Amino acid sequence: MQLQDKDRIFRNLYGFHDWRLAGARARGAWDGTKALIDNGPDWIIGEMKTSGLRGRGGAGFPTGLKWSFMPKNDPRPSYLVINGDESEPGSCKDREIMRNDPHLLIEGALLASSAMKAHTCFIYLRGEFIRERERLQAAVDEAYDARLIGKNNIHGWDFDIVVHHGAGAYICGEETALIESIEGKKGMPRLKPPFPANVGLYGAPTTVNNVESIAVVPDILRRGGAWFASLGLPNNTGTKLFQISGHVNKPCVVEEEMGIPLRDLIDMHCGGVRGGWDNLLAVIPGGSSMPMIPAHQCNDLTMDFDALVKLKSGLGTAAIIVMDKSTDIIKAIARIAYFYKHESCGQCTPCREGTGWMWRVLERMRRGEAEKREIDLLFAVTKQVEGHTICALGDAAAWPVQGLIRNYRHVIEERIDARHGAVKEAAE
Repeated sequence: MQLQDKDRIFRNLYGFHDWRLAGARARGAWDGTKALIDNGPDWIIGEMKTSGLRGRGGAGFPTGLKWSFMPKNDPRPSYLVINGDESEPGSCKDREIMRNDPHLLIEGALLASSAMKAHTCFIYLRGEFIRERERLQAAVDEAYDARLIGKNNIHGWDFDIVVHHGAGAYICGEETALIESIEGKKGMPRLKPPFPANVGLYGAPTTVNNVESIAVVPDILRRGGAWFASLGLPNNTGTKLFQISGHVNKPCVVEEEMGIPLRDLIDMHCGGVRGGWDNLLAVIPGGSSMPMIPAHQCNDLTMDFDALVKLKSGLGTAAIIVMDKSTDIIKAIARIAYFYKHESCGQCTPCREGTGWMWRVLERMRRGEAEKREIDLLFAVTKQVEGHTICALGDAAAWPVQGLIRNYRHVIEERIDARHGAVKEAAE
């Protein structure tokens, strides 16, 4: 199962060709865009529903359905906000789109906004993305100059794009914290309801979508929703950008069909696991917040939302972190726990207090200084954090720890035994 070149959406993923308007047009961008807009919002949303596209930012919510939540006859302006914050450790796909094929994103933003009757779109970039912003801004300027967007543009839908650069906070990847940040406030998640579709940016109807979710829209509308739905698996349709890092011979970002077997992805595109497949210890399948999957479950694993949920993990952003048997698995999860402790906005007590506590306990477990009864205590605390916070950062901090205890409890116990044995020996 390998994606055929004719079905590729991202034809300049690696930046080998011209990223500017002329190059994008040669690859098929901005072709017949006016005709697509003239079909009307209901047709566009209908095609998106037919395509079965699920959000590529991590949650996997059906995109067409999300767009249909926008109010129809509302006196307030509507906004599209594109989330290019991409701060999930392991995730590095959206920057490739913004750097190498920015016009796909700009055209997608125009089409999506016309479907939701929005005349302004904000693209929010992660603080560390300097070159990406420069290139995206240059592409936006080109689109304005060619009258593809802006007031009285050739497509007949007045449309402005604002490229907004964040300051480098993980929490601003959460949609309501991102909205707060654009408004100039501290990036802290809002309570829901009200949802952004009713009260979002500047109190107006807003839809927040991931970069990849919007960049695939022009191809879906040009080739038809049914074409996109024919790729991948049922309920997990289309193509997806996978990012594979860690202990593989050739880390990469690659576009493949949803539902591709994990082993095919690693062997075909990454030159295999370092030291061979038998040297695999575990895989984090969707960015650092997703619980790890032990090697014995990876042999027949398909990369789609449903298969990973069955294994108590998730596809997330499809950022695959491969760990071989040289990995200190407790240290790896402690490192992830430190990241969430550092990035918590501190608004909710379970997350503010719990992330630091979990990290400190993991550090003691890493050194073997904990007691075995603390393993169950740690698991119980992750359950107190998970689901008890305004946004999902609490869940993201708890899940990797749960995955460690579920799959590698024996490693923690062995570490504790070894330490206690050494202390006893030294005492004697």
